[in-house]
Amino acid sequence: MTLAELNASVRDCQQCRLASKRTQVVVGAGNPAATIMFIGEAPGFHEDKQGEPFVGAAGKLLTELLDSAGLSRNDVYIANVIKCRPPDNRNPLPDEIETCKPFLMQQIQLINPKVICTLGNFAIRTMLGKQVSITKIRGEHFEVQGFDVFPMLHPAAALHQGNFRVLLQEDFRKLKKYLDNTHLMQPKTAEQMGLFG
Repeated sequence: MTLAELNASVRDCQQCRLASKRTQVVVGAGNPAATIMFIGEAPGFHEDKQGEPFVGAAGKLLTELLDSAGLSRNDVYIANVIKCRPPDNRNPLPDEIETCKPFLMQQIQLINPKVICTLGNFAIRTMLGKQVSITKIRGEHFEVQGFDVFPMLHPAAALHQGNFRVLLQEDFRKLKKYLDNTHLMQPKTAEQMGLFG
């Protein structure tokens, strides 16, 4: 299956309750051969209307942060854990995440990035399959299933809590340093980080 075929297969998904309220499925956008993939939580109002992830205020901030790390949207691929907007932008429910997770895992497999940057709690918890707090592990990097995973705060959190903007900028500075020195830096495994076991 190609990324285009996956996108087409997901566009009419009716597997969970979110299908009845969405305007459209928001699968992902960006470079299909990206070495860096960003994973957020779920589409918001603007994403649901336009069919692309991170196009609202949080998306504008993400674009600025990418630029600060020497990246552009053309360099990366951006997706979300779930592909349909939850009503009133509520948090995704566990069964919604489980329903959508196979689509995300297929995206990761098809893009095969070197680095996965998770944005917020839901993305890192989905990648680890474990309840962790983003505020405790943000800015670290470690290996999960052969990928270098870099947990970061979600841009929307920075819009709602001013002090998080500084922390998110710090996350992207660390990402830039990490990318500049990737050949020198060996990621710890999730097990070494104490995230499993």
